[in-house]
Amino acid sequence: MKIVIPGISGGVGQKLALHLLGNGHDVVGIDVRPWADAPKEISVHRVDIRKRAAEDVFRRVRPEAVVHMATVTSLMMRGEERHRINLGGTRAVFEHCRTYGAKHCIFVGRHTFYGAAADSPLFHTEDEPPMALSTFPELADLVAADLFAATALWRFPELVTTVLRACYTLGPTGHGTLATYLRGRTVPSLLGFDPLFQFMHEDDVVTSIALALERRIRGIFNVAGPPPVPFSVIVRETGRKRLPLPQFLIDRTLGRWGLPRLPRGALSHVKYPVVVDASAFRKATGFRHLYDEVKTLAAFRSAFPPPISHDA
Repeated sequence: MKIVIPGISGGVGQKLALHLLGNGHDVVGIDVRPWADAPKEISVHRVDIRKRAAEDVFRRVRPEAVVHMATVTSLMMRGEERHRINLGGTRAVFEHCRTYGAKHCIFVGRHTFYGAAADSPLFHTEDEPPMALSTFPELADLVAADLFAATALWRFPELVTTVLRACYTLGPTGHGTLATYLRGRTVPSLLGFDPLFQFMHEDDVVTSIALALERRIRGIFNVAGPPPVPFSVIVRETGRKRLPLPQFLIDRTLGRWGLPRLPRGALSHVKYPVVVDASAFRKATGFRHLYDEVKTLAAFRSAFPPPISHDA
């Protein structure tokens, strides 16, 4: 099967490409970022998914399936450009799928779609609307991209559309929102709060996307691995030091003195849990995670041991 992957140069994108290549598929990538050591069997086009050059790739390849992973978070990029990439890029992908005859398109979204709030349910299901956008405006463009992808389910009935809302990823590549937040030796948290965090190993994410391709499932699905664990456990098991701070102080210290950057609106995500019910995806695909929470945290710690303190 011919498969195009916008966003192929990310950590999970590369692993997915190698997995699909190993299973005999023809894989083509689109990404503005380089993939220096990509196998010669995988053609990577360094173009913006919104530009004509990307459309030319679709025109030449005529893919049977597309896995859209070319979205960015507020940790990676700020401002209007992020909005154009996430929403404009998603629109371009679905237009090209329809124009050039793709049969299946997978949008890889995030479980943070649901937002974090004090009155949110513990387990979010796929039919719930996004919440807390008024307090976390930097999430709005990712939510808009997810909702736009979901409209293809009724706008393009000839195209099998799959929207995956995957929880945080951890693993040896160190890519992803949670991995970025854990990169330093000291990890700030909100005093008095220890929310549950849901995460899965990068390899299990790859398996879930590959299963969605194989089964050609149609619809919106939450994707998760092992049970969620308290944030304090994640910090401890990755060898970091937790730094509880009152909210007025954490607002002033994030991004300074070696602490990770975090948009002010994202503080709700280190205050309240975002946990999803992924039973529908497991039922539709038979997915079973291979890495439990202990192995996943150990894999991240092994690849990214805690930095040595300058005071040591």
